Amino acid sequence: MSSGHQDVVGERRRVPVTVLTGVLGSGKTTLLNHLLSALRGKRIAVILNEVGEVAIDDALLKENMKRHTEDEVVEFADGCSKARKDLARILRELGRRMRDTGEMLDAVVVETTGMASPSPVAQTFFADELVEQMFELDGIVTAVDATRILSQLKEQRGGSCASFSAAVEQVAFADRVLLNKVDLVTDVAEVDRIEARLRSINSLAVIKRCTHAKVPVNLVLGIQAFSLDRSLDVPAEKADLAVREAHVEAVASYSICMIGSVALDRFQSWVFSLLQRHGDKLFRVRGALSIEGVRRRFVFHTVHRLFNGDFQQPWGADEERGCKLTVVGRGIDIVRLRKDLHRCIANDENREAWSHALRFKIGDVVECNLGCQSGCGEGIVEAEEGMAEGQEGLADGEEGIAGEGLAAWEANDGDERGPEDAEAQDRNGRCQETEENARGVRESGPRTLWIRGVVIQLLYSDPSLPPGQTAPYQVQLENGVLVYAPFDDDDVIRMAPAEN
Repeated sequence: MSSGHQDVVGERRRVPVTVLTGVLGSGKTTLLNHLLSALRGKRIAVILNEVGEVAIDDALLKENMKRHTEDEVVEFADGCSKARKDLARILRELGRRMRDTGEMLDAVVVETTGMASPSPVAQTFFADELVEQMFELDGIVTAVDATRILSQLKEQRGGSCASFSAAVEQVAFADRVLLNKVDLVTDVAEVDRIEARLRSINSLAVIKRCTHAKVPVNLVLGIQAFSLDRSLDVPAEKADLAVREAHVEAVASYSICMIGSVALDRFQSWVFSLLQRHGDKLFRVRGALSIEGVRRRFVFHTVHRLFNGDFQQPWGADEERGCKLTVVGRGIDIVRLRKDLHRCIANDENREAWSHALRFKIGDVVECNLGCQSGCGEGIVEAEEGMAEGQEGLADGEEGIAGEGLAAWEANDGDERGPEDAEAQDRNGRCQETEENARGVRESGPRTLWIRGVVIQLLYSDPSLPPGQTAPYQVQLENGVLVYAPFDDDDVIRMAPAEN
């Protein structure tokens, strides 16, 4: 094999897995045979769940897998839920075999049934921890028949997985769409129309016209489509809102572009609420965001309700910062989606709205839960200012851990913080136990410790908070210590009762 293929199936920590989809007759099995022929000498495991019109070349399989047992060609069941469980079981077995023998596979190819949705297959690589340790989803490749795809996109199907065309969903999930059999369509303008229709469903996918499913190997293998780096390649064009509003129940692709930086906690709250409520309609979302107070881009992608995101490339010094999202889904209200995302932008108008929505205002007398009695619990976090001064009311006792929440989004950005800030970040989410006889203390159960104080700042920012995030309140306790409330919740901060 030429050295040019080393990047396709070379040495990797995890084995790349490519999913081939397409309705019966689209050419996906022909494509698989081409790939096996091009990758002679490499160890390729093939997982099937259908017998197609074209048989897989047994000689190619035996040559590619001569160092493995014959059952490397395995079948898994069709169906939305069972398919994922069966595939996970098969991949775990392949992983166990690789560990036992010390011989790694170069790649795995999963060929799905013509009516199968790629969704449960894709989710396997994010929802199963053991599978994720050994394998990585490299990409989803969908083959379509140029002579039939327009009619197939209009078809409906029943069952529990979806009510719309299987071809639509396969195109919507694809990273590569192979527009096959273009030689049988004599009108070039018709091929252009077909490609435009496919692109309207999924603008994220690379569309390649081909004949007999012959394409370069590196177009479909080794593409690392689910790497977060790919989320930087979000299309810049804006959605044609006027046209697509008329087809709100159709599967379509939309792009959102806006100038400005989002508040990370606002975006987190919005996107997880969106996925929880509409994850079944959102096939894939890919985005690159500017986060307020952070020098790096935050990139992410989703598959239905599964989310993966991290900080990547830094913004240039003179580069205009903004946010780009591409959404592939069914029945998406893109106008509402854009408005909701805009409410996450950290500008004066939105900050005023966020402050107005808080329960308490500056000057309100409240009680703060330090949450550190008998170990830990949710509660107030001591601010950096309180660590430098006013610690007379703090004991040297055991530390306790405050509640979970937005701290789980720690970005490990590190660009804008020195050793002192890194130490403060390490203290994030921790507080110190206050002496039981300190002024203003009122116990309210074995794991709570309430102290009176006054709200002195709204939407407080502190170096010990995860990058790009704010706390609803900064509070000065009656003992002089400054703290912040990580959540606007009665379990953390509440109105103080009138003093006798």
